[in-house]
Amino acid sequence: MIKISGTIITLNNEKLIKDCIKSLQKVCDEIIVLDSLSIDKTTEIAKELGAKVFLQEFLGDGPQKKMAASYASNNWIFSLDADERLEEDLISHVKELDLEATNYSAYSFRRRNYCGKKWIKAASFYPDRVIRLYNKNLVNYTMSTSHAYVDATSKDIDCHITHYTYKSYTDWIDKVNFYSTQSAKTMHSQGVKRSSIRPITHSLFAFFKKLLLKGGIFQGIDGFTVALTTMFNTYMKYIKLNELYDNKADPDKHFPTEDSKKQ
Repeated sequence: MIKISGTIITLNNEKLIKDCIKSLQKVCDEIIVLDSLSIDKTTEIAKELGAKVFLQEFLGDGPQKKMAASYASNNWIFSLDADERLEEDLISHVKELDLEATNYSAYSFRRRNYCGKKWIKAASFYPDRVIRLYNKNLVNYTMSTSHAYVDATSKDIDCHITHYTYKSYTDWIDKVNFYSTQSAKTMHSQGVKRSSIRPITHSLFAFFKKLLLKGGIFQGIDGFTVALTTMFNTYMKYIKLNELYDNKADPDKHFPTEDSKKQ
């Protein structure tokens, strides 16, 4: 049977890491934790649970997850965020997969996103399909510093990951702030130019896409919340891109080199 390595990137996740590792251990033979210099007990808890812990200052979502996979002993990787958990249907399915004979390089699963205790289903928040199981020799994460994804054609599995996306609506806005900054850095590194009109046009399109095309208008307050926060995120990432140009930031500093890798 093909062995699977579980990978988790962390930063001050002491309240989440235990359940995340225990969840992955149900399908994985080793757990790799790549920690972004936490100041809490994240790494201590991970080591106590048998995870292999490595340290790396945060490079952005894609580069960090790609680096985590490089430490894995196995070719097949199950990448899980610290605030995600495998549900029982997914665990059972993965245990039955014949990864040695498969023609696929990656598998995607449905994700249930929560704000606090509320499952947010509106405006394409469900099913939120994500690739989490992949062969690192064939495919890997993109180098986007915000919401990176495994760039592959996947086998779609209708099993579930629970995602405790936001602790509260306040946390939702805090994460919009964080990820819009990372998105701006990615665009700046890719040479996307500043624009005075793009923040307006793109954010308005994002709002109406979620509200109308994705059906948010028919899904009550959750639909409107998703549409509004998506618009805000889009607006802020383009405004922050403009700010990087205004401050004459160096785009080459947004991406890591192999020299930045450390234990």
